[in-house]
Amino acid sequence: MQVVMMVAGKSTRTYPLTLTCPKPLLKIANKPIIEYNLEQLEGLADEVILIVGYRQEMIRQYLGDRFGKMKLIYQDQREQRGTGHAILQAKPWVKGPFIAMNGDDLFARQDIERLLKYSFAALVKEVPDPSLYGVYELNENGRVVNLIEKPKTPVGNLANIGCYLFQPSIFDELERTPISERGEIEITSAVASIAKREEFYVVPIKGFWLPTGYAWHLLDHQEFFLSQLKKSSILGKVEQGVTIHGAVQIGKGTIVKNGTYIEGPVIIGENCQIGPNCYLRKYTTIGHHCRIGQGVEIKNSILMDEVFICHLSYVGDSVIGNRVNLGAGTIVANRRHDNKNVLSMIKGELIDTGRAKLGTIIGDGAQTGIHTSIYPGRKLWPGKCTRPGEVVSRDLV
Repeated sequence: MQVVMMVAGKSTRTYPLTLTCPKPLLKIANKPIIEYNLEQLEGLADEVILIVGYRQEMIRQYLGDRFGKMKLIYQDQREQRGTGHAILQAKPWVKGPFIAMNGDDLFARQDIERLLKYSFAALVKEVPDPSLYGVYELNENGRVVNLIEKPKTPVGNLANIGCYLFQPSIFDELERTPISERGEIEITSAVASIAKREEFYVVPIKGFWLPTGYAWHLLDHQEFFLSQLKKSSILGKVEQGVTIHGAVQIGKGTIVKNGTYIEGPVIIGENCQIGPNCYLRKYTTIGHHCRIGQGVEIKNSILMDEVFICHLSYVGDSVIGNRVNLGAGTIVANRRHDNKNVLSMIKGELIDTGRAKLGTIIGDGAQTGIHTSIYPGRKLWPGKCTRPGEVVSRDLV
């Protein structure tokens, strides 16, 4: 079985993280999104065609030409003209029935496998507000008769989630599909058309579907995966006087110093220095080659690699990019005084994150001066710096 995995997009809604890194390489629990999906495909697929574009050299360098027993083929999508256009790029490589899937959403193997008994099929999820999704309309026999993008009039609640089983005839359909008002070849239009001639079915998911629309969704995904962590693995050095509760993984070459208190589930990467006297709270992941200074508290956060958090700082419900340096006494606020959901600026508009607690999203290489305070939901673009004592009340871009 071949799989076409779409990983070409730039993803502006996950800025500032994706200004320097393609979204499929963003890490959850110290593992990139794309690696989770490839693991789900092991034993199902023998060849994965990766449709690459934005910062593709990083994906190529990270993955190489094989993943386990699966051969990896890279196809450049030079113009990003929609999902349909991305799938069309795989035409020279496809030999028969194939799975097509978004590479920056997370899917469960059990659901992908259930697609294989059909000729044409798609994974779906029941959603409370169908107007936000592409929605499938079915006939009385459960066969797809239409796929409507963000319907104003409800036709059902089965949302299209971006994982399909196709036959090679989909390529002819895509080539006939007219360009949309957005200038794209829409997969929804092609599916709606082919469903009029072929038996096309939906498969409601039984496992997980974890879409990554915004940077803070990484925190939701991390909680999902860390909640499944049941056993500790201590490969580094833990000094006397360290307290560990729950499942904790500590990588090789890492030292956890005296007085540190860790509440699992927590993952700490390799070659890190933690403490002394740190407090690491559950659902936290610390990447490789990080230094966490004396008296630092970290809660429900993702730290990428080579992060340095100096003494007496607090980081909660946050995503911290690679090579970030937080000066001593940096405090990240993660809750509003009125207890309403935290808002964050996306493309010039404040949107509701859906989270009562959200700290900061910091891009690669940013730095804070000592005693910096950061409002909930505010972001720092890559390489940005704050002055000592600065209060970050809006995004630093």
